[in-house]
Amino acid sequence: MNSLDTVLTILGLTVITVITRSFFLLSDRELVLPAWVQRGLRYAPLAALAAVIVPEVVMTQGHLIDTWKDARIYAVAASTAYFFWRRGILGTILTGMAVLVPLKLLLGW
Repeated sequence: MNSLDTVLTILGLTVITVITRSFFLLSDRELVLPAWVQRGLRYAPLAALAAVIVPEVVMTQGHLIDTWKDARIYAVAASTAYFFWRRGILGTILTGMAVLVPLKLLLGW
């Protein structure tokens, strides 16, 4: 791509982004979503989080992990156990990191 193509691509993507993100602001009246859409949107954050986290935990360089010597497995197990025990997000993160960092630094996993 030359410079003109790059600039046109960036401008085109900018226009598309502005239009799609301001779509709900262009209407004069409030758009009411059907109840089934509202129920489905409750699960969107969880689905997005799972889509980002799960591949990072179970894969390395595009392949499934094939060893138990992976610190991520133990960090996820510990943080999941903490979450079901105390239901706290900060403690869950701290527990996962407290398991992950020593295993990575001390054992080289």
